[in-house]
Amino acid sequence: MRVNKPRLKTMRWIGLCILAVASAALGQGVTYSTLERGRYLATTGNCASCHTADGGKPFAGGRAVPTPFGTIYSTNITPDRETGIGAWSNDEFYKAMHEGIRRDGQYLYPAFPYPWYTKLSARDVQAIKAYLGALPAVRQQNKPSELPWPLSVRAVMAGWNALFFREGSFRTDLNKSAQWNRGAYLVEGLGHCSACHTPKNVLGGLKKNQPLEGGFGEHWYASSLTGDLRDGLGSWSARDIVEYLKTGSNSKAAAAGPMTDVIRNSTQHLTDDDLNAIATYLKDMPRTTDENTQTVRALDPSVLSRGEALYVDNCTGCHMQDGAGLAQVFPPLKASAAVQASDPTTVLHHIMGGATMAATKEKPTGLAMPAFGWKLNDQEIAALATYIRNTWGNRADAVTERQVVKVRKDSPASAH
Repeated sequence: MRVNKPRLKTMRWIGLCILAVASAALGQGVTYSTLERGRYLATTGNCASCHTADGGKPFAGGRAVPTPFGTIYSTNITPDRETGIGAWSNDEFYKAMHEGIRRDGQYLYPAFPYPWYTKLSARDVQAIKAYLGALPAVRQQNKPSELPWPLSVRAVMAGWNALFFREGSFRTDLNKSAQWNRGAYLVEGLGHCSACHTPKNVLGGLKKNQPLEGGFGEHWYASSLTGDLRDGLGSWSARDIVEYLKTGSNSKAAAAGPMTDVIRNSTQHLTDDDLNAIATYLKDMPRTTDENTQTVRALDPSVLSRGEALYVDNCTGCHMQDGAGLAQVFPPLKASAAVQASDPTTVLHHIMGGATMAATKEKPTGLAMPAFGWKLNDQEIAALATYIRNTWGNRADAVTERQVVKVRKDSPASAH
């Protein structure tokens, strides 16, 4: 295993940005409390991860966001007046956040999560705008989206919005506690967790009758956050959820893929009160399946035998013979919700492309798993994945070679 080195250059840049923000805010008459509130809210919404390209300047955009329909590039949200949002008024910024409409009247694509940001209060949106407006301006042109016609015509989003988007600020549930409501505001609003963790239909709209039951984000499968025991958070305590979001791992799982950036740039920086509120809300999610009656398709014994041999040769050194891993070092595969997820895509990403754990303040090591996509062929990877999904009490459908091929195609990092 290798140690992941933090992106020091980017972190230094963000540190300098914070100092510059403080100076600029005083000159603009923005109070420190508003500025700090905006900084915290922008962190909670994970703005830096999406609006910072690899090796680029923070918040200057240019990061590629893969979707099932094509690639969308994040925009420059620094206060540069020509290429950023420096010329935007507070009302124009609120309209983008609340309605998904740009300053020029064009529709935004929901890769910018306005279907969730619409729940934010006007006060919170104003604070975020104040914080972004005091950042160092970066002159960087925005990249056009790479979408096929007619999706390349933003006007089609009017139809999409009519079908799948309902604007409106968060409404408190008076039958729930203040902590639960705060968690709901963060999960379903600023944190936009269901953008990845809820399944979508063929048009990219959320299946709202299946909230947080698992879905896709950037070609990775985001596991269920419901109370299901096998492939959800049913076996996790509230403390487990808090530890995972604060440190990047717990005794049951370790973050990888897009979730690594979420934890590194967002959730590790949240207050304990907010993390506990999120945990309270998620632990109230109901169980959606009965594990005692749930079945999987019959498995080929020869596939399991091949998978076992591959596991012994390649995986036992870290994840142990019994799949239990090593506490706080190598995550367990036994009883893992991610391993038993209804879709095996994330497991295949791990096997083929490797995985890097989030390096956080609490757990700075940031260990990484090596890639095996260069070493194992499609048939072997399918057998190995099927084995770990159906051993040590795990239960899930077999993985096919076709599924392996799709992951190789969608993720260049997993191709070799």
